[in-house]
Amino acid sequence: MHVLEAIILGIVQGLTEFLPISSSAHLRVVGLMLPGGADPGATFTAVTQLGTELAVIIFFWRTIVRIISRWAQSLTGKVPRNDPDARMGWLVIIGTIPIGVIGFVAQEQIRGPFRNLWLVAGVLIVFGLILGLADYLGKKNRELQDLTYPRGLAFGLAQVLALIPGVSRSGATTTMGLALGFSRTAAAEYSFLLAIPAVFGSGLYELYKSFDETGQTYSMGDTAIATVVAFVVGILVIKYLMQYLKKGSFLPFVIYRVVLGVVLMILLGLGVIPAISA
Repeated sequence: MHVLEAIILGIVQGLTEFLPISSSAHLRVVGLMLPGGADPGATFTAVTQLGTELAVIIFFWRTIVRIISRWAQSLTGKVPRNDPDARMGWLVIIGTIPIGVIGFVAQEQIRGPFRNLWLVAGVLIVFGLILGLADYLGKKNRELQDLTYPRGLAFGLAQVLALIPGVSRSGATTTMGLALGFSRTAAAEYSFLLAIPAVFGSGLYELYKSFDETGQTYSMGDTAIATVVAFVVGILVIKYLMQYLKKGSFLPFVIYRVVLGVVLMILLGLGVIPAISA
């Protein structure tokens, strides 16, 4: 049964990681709806995200290789430090620092209070409305070449909010990008690149810690299956989303977030689901 649940959760992770609707919130909620009725946990969530981030690396492989190569060459003076790709390498590093620091310091909150479903429901609604506002009012006249170090750091600070299930990593960073005047595709692409070191750092750290932990809802074998499924589904979702954002708005995602948040609050208020998993 756990294998089937792992496959379902892997599909959920792959479907929701790149959409601005919060994969961690969906794993938290769907986990309660499965026969086991348990929170998959922060470790399961972080490790399965490795699968979806591997999908990002595959999809943007040429871009990533070029950025790393030019960044490394800029250190030795083979290419100018202001080379666009070399600068993007520094932008990703700078943008990753905030979540790296806060994520390490706030481990106890990430595993505990942040997973309260009342909080999840609330931020689904609030940050959904903020995303809608940024998408509606944003000028969308800036592209990746207009990304400066202060703007990159602003993206990074927004990414910190993704530590709270319900905010959404892609939703938070994309919202910041839209608020700063970037196009939807530019905001989404930098958001994907920025997430790579943060997610791999978090996932590998949780994987390391999992060997000393007991009482996890899913075994490492189940988690591995979910991670592979998330990778396959994630590649398909990235391709769809990047095509969609060339013409489509974030309004459908905003509506979905608000509706889901309201439904969760109703279920919590009626006592149908617990706010905190036992």
